[in-house]
Amino acid sequence: MTVLIPAHNEAEKINDTIASLRRQEQPPDQIVVIADNCADETVDIARRCGVEVFVTRENQHKKAGALNQVLDLLLPATGLDDAIMVMDADSALDPGFIRHGLAYLSDGRYAAAGGTFTGQAGGGMVGMLQRNEYARYARDVRRLQGKALVLTGTAAIFRATALQEVAAARRERRLPGGPRVYDVCALTEDNELTLAILHLGFEIICPPECTLTTEVMPTWRDLFRQRLRWKRGALENLIEYGWTAVTRPYWGRQLLTLIGIVAIVAYLISLGFCLALTGGLRFQPLWICVTAIFVIERVVTVRKRGAIQMAIAAAIVVEFIFDGFLQIVQVRAYWEAAWHNERKW
Repeated sequence: MTVLIPAHNEAEKINDTIASLRRQEQPPDQIVVIADNCADETVDIARRCGVEVFVTRENQHKKAGALNQVLDLLLPATGLDDAIMVMDADSALDPGFIRHGLAYLSDGRYAAAGGTFTGQAGGGMVGMLQRNEYARYARDVRRLQGKALVLTGTAAIFRATALQEVAAARRERRLPGGPRVYDVCALTEDNELTLAILHLGFEIICPPECTLTTEVMPTWRDLFRQRLRWKRGALENLIEYGWTAVTRPYWGRQLLTLIGIVAIVAYLISLGFCLALTGGLRFQPLWICVTAIFVIERVVTVRKRGAIQMAIAAAIVVEFIFDGFLQIVQVRAYWEAAWHNERKW
């Protein structure tokens, strides 16, 4: 079991990340911090923690390029009994993550096991909303018995042979991307790798026992930039793979998102017309019932976050603004993907 931690200027977080690996009920055999173009003390801190440090050489492809440099060296020496975890340098695993993840991979059914995550403290209002969002995501994955659509980059364990298969399939042009594990042209390398694994016929899972905490974006500007990269990257990954049996559910989610955007715009326009023409709002029983159902859904899905978060969710307005914000990001992602604007990390 080898853990790879790509890190770019992560001096503030890397110690906690490594400590969470030391606390594992089944610790990894090897931990490698991949220091990519670091200008802070990431390398020194990692070495003081007693782990291996690999410093990238002339990497211009961000996280995907950094991981490829190490995997090029590591994979040829791995076999059927080897597993490789990739995790973010700003994440911290709960103690049972590795033990449970390896248990799911041990029978050979699954090629990879991902995790569900909660948000770390901080970030004020925008941080709180992200923590609620992550809580809902984890709840959805649990209800689907681990059938998640993506192995997120926060933390995922792969069978080494599955990664070897991905690299071989890319070399043989059976998968898009260059002849290595990660496609360096993808903005969302974790989403693209998930699609690659699924197109090779492997299965993946995000077990309820594999949990962790990850950093939240501290400002609306940072969140906008992060989500634009996620949403545009996911869309471009789908365009690259086209319409297949694997991508149909993903395209379906894109369609539902588009319908949601249209519905919100229509709702706001109707409110505007009502206020302009009548000077007030008329409450209809049908829409009061629809609103009540929406409130109940919002409250129930964050009940594990406590009474305060349930009360905030019940107010609707705060989370409505957050949902509107995410839909604006989605529209921007559609626009940039359509016009092939320059990609930004």
